[in-house]
Amino acid sequence: MSAATINTFISSSIDTGNKTLKYTLIFLLIFSAVVSSAFTVVSSGISVPWRQITGGAKTNEQKVLQKLSAATGYQLELFADDVPNARWLAITRSGDILVSQPKKGQVSLLSPDRNGDGRADSQRILIGDLNRPHGLLLHENWLYIAESDAVGRVPFDHSDARLAGRYQRIVEGLEDSGHWTKTLEKGPDGWLYLSSGSSCNVCVEKDRRRASIMRLRPDGSDLKIFATGLRNSVGFDWSPKDGGLYATDNGRDWLGDNLPPDELNLIHPDKFYGWPYAYGDRVPDPDFIDDEDPTIKEMITSSLPPVHEFAAHNAPLGIRFLRSPEQPAGYRGAALVALHGSWNRSVKDGYKVVSLHWDEGGKISQRDFLWGFLSENRKEVSGRPVAIAEDGKGNIYISDDYTGAIYRLSPTAIHQKVKLSAEKAPTTPRVPKKPPPTDATAAREGRALYLSHNCAQCHQQQVPLTGLNKKYTLQSLADYFDAPTPPMPRYDLTEKQKKALAHYLLSREALQ
Repeated sequence: MSAATINTFISSSIDTGNKTLKYTLIFLLIFSAVVSSAFTVVSSGISVPWRQITGGAKTNEQKVLQKLSAATGYQLELFADDVPNARWLAITRSGDILVSQPKKGQVSLLSPDRNGDGRADSQRILIGDLNRPHGLLLHENWLYIAESDAVGRVPFDHSDARLAGRYQRIVEGLEDSGHWTKTLEKGPDGWLYLSSGSSCNVCVEKDRRRASIMRLRPDGSDLKIFATGLRNSVGFDWSPKDGGLYATDNGRDWLGDNLPPDELNLIHPDKFYGWPYAYGDRVPDPDFIDDEDPTIKEMITSSLPPVHEFAAHNAPLGIRFLRSPEQPAGYRGAALVALHGSWNRSVKDGYKVVSLHWDEGGKISQRDFLWGFLSENRKEVSGRPVAIAEDGKGNIYISDDYTGAIYRLSPTAIHQKVKLSAEKAPTTPRVPKKPPPTDATAAREGRALYLSHNCAQCHQQQVPLTGLNKKYTLQSLADYFDAPTPPMPRYDLTEKQKKALAHYLLSREALQ
């Protein structure tokens, strides 16, 4: 049925007052448009991993062991399998794994494998109500979170893996159309570095912060553009060997299966890396090839080419240089890169983690490190790796936003050692902090609040309130009530009420 015929029926239904038929036919019109669009997509020669859009992809230990293969010298385990839309990773001083989940607007915490079964011992939401959180960074006693339109931070207590205050945005007003993810890392110079992708496939950006890597101070001040022409540099890291800042970059779409290459760039301050005017080794983009503007020609000529090229549309995301001395000799100082996998080519490609190795002359070679997410016929997808993190023991964690999984790869030498995971490592005794002075009147008001909200129902049985004087000041405990750790709900307390409750809790503990 043509659109014109459907419109005639709709007009007729309006005249006769048949609203049911009217809305039924409107639905048919919309549905036919959707089906037509889907047919156009399929017939255009692309191959989309549909469950990335529709959801429902799952994995388990049996599938992982049957389908996935790891580089020689590593043991693969399914660390967690219920972290939907798992994206970026960060590891605390105590070994907890933080995972951003943009679609859920939250960051989850996975506790380390202390019982030796290869799985996270527990999982909980650390913080929610965020706007598509992506990049995560632990710096000093702060957890930094890169939302799609802002950067925020919250005090983080590494001793018990809980938030120790309220979440505050330190950078706001970032554009988040198109390639919306923001990634945050700390440089060796003490500054924070922030990447922001382009708003489009190919265009001249109005906001110079798009398609760039920026730099800012840890308090959010002095935000400046560091490098430009980077279409979508989701991952970046500093090499422990040469100190260089290396960033992955996703090339443009719709130039066929094999163009343009995706890139690894060595980032220098105030340099331009080609997009949107050129790709690869200064190859002019077809959208600008006939442009006679001398400024554009000069920009292409002066742009820096990539130091390594990935296959077109492989979508390199996270990159992490391996630093632990526990790594096999051939991997110390190598970089792991997560190839998220293609959608804009007729035959799927990518869908694996590769390792990059630098020889004495600086030449880079690429090897498969974790593969099997793509079937041999290159039609079925069972995972899409995103980010990579390494703990101090050499364990490597890889997120998968397709199945909501976290994989762990450990050097086999670690598994040959005697495990003492069930025992707690001895800790250095701490000198108890003197409890802060409390106001008796405020403490009485706080007690009334504690009773009125029936706080004891949870805290006497499920979450005992202990050690508060060691972890909080009056102000930091009051601030904690602005963004409490679930399952504690957030109450709309005034500043006076928050301080009164803090006075009560600290004085109550001191008297016990």
